Amino acid sequence: MLLGLTSADKGSMSILGYSVPKHRDKALARVGAIVDEPRFHGHLTGRENLEILATAREHAARSRIGESLERVGLTSRGNDRVSKYSMGMRQRLGVAACLIGDPQLLILDEPMNGLDPAGMQDMREMILSLVAEGRTVMLSSHLLDEIERTCDAVAIVDRGTVIRQGSISELLAGASLSFQLECSEPEKAKNILQATNFGAVVDVQPNGIGVNLPTDTPKDVIAAIVRQLVNEDISIYSVQRIQASLEEWFLKVTSKLGESA
Repeated sequence: MLLGLTSADKGSMSILGYSVPKHRDKALARVGAIVDEPRFHGHLTGRENLEILATAREHAARSRIGESLERVGLTSRGNDRVSKYSMGMRQRLGVAACLIGDPQLLILDEPMNGLDPAGMQDMREMILSLVAEGRTVMLSSHLLDEIERTCDAVAIVDRGTVIRQGSISELLAGASLSFQLECSEPEKAKNILQATNFGAVVDVQPNGIGVNLPTDTPKDVIAAIVRQLVNEDISIYSVQRIQASLEEWFLKVTSKLGESA
């Protein structure tokens, strides 16, 4: 909808201060986008493909081709045919195609798709460096571990509706509080905690217990649990907080939606 590839049913949008769709042309002049896998003419070189794309941009776009190829690490391969490029190189060429327009906003659809671990790391570092230059990068991806490594804010969309949004740190802070506790007599420790009002779900492990506390439980409850167990003659050897991942949080949120549907 932002790019004009589909129409909104209702409501309004703005990009970089421009109302969309009324001033979409002005807005998109400062936007670079990759939708799905980048497509290029395989029989042409990377540089030649960028030259064709530059003709649809302002005159200065052509002068940025060399800089854009360098920016994505393709200077030495710019004169090779795109048919010889790996998937990762084509993805990087797609970013270079965005950069010839000197965009303030980049919209990248599944930029990690089809990349091996090294290619994913290269793409992640490139995206972070673009952000460090003062650009805004919007990603859509199903690879939530990469989103967690790359982004500082997320929006979860379910059937066209944004169901949660905010900074990753804020969203994960609202996840349940979990920790592993290495201790003597794990079975006894479980029975003690289940008899208290902490609301803990306890899992017995070989060298201790795993404890999951309800959402919004204060962190000082962990200290209270440790004191409780020590008072009951349970020896505590270590306590390790387990931070929920974005994927775990996502699955929990979407499963609740399924239950209420």
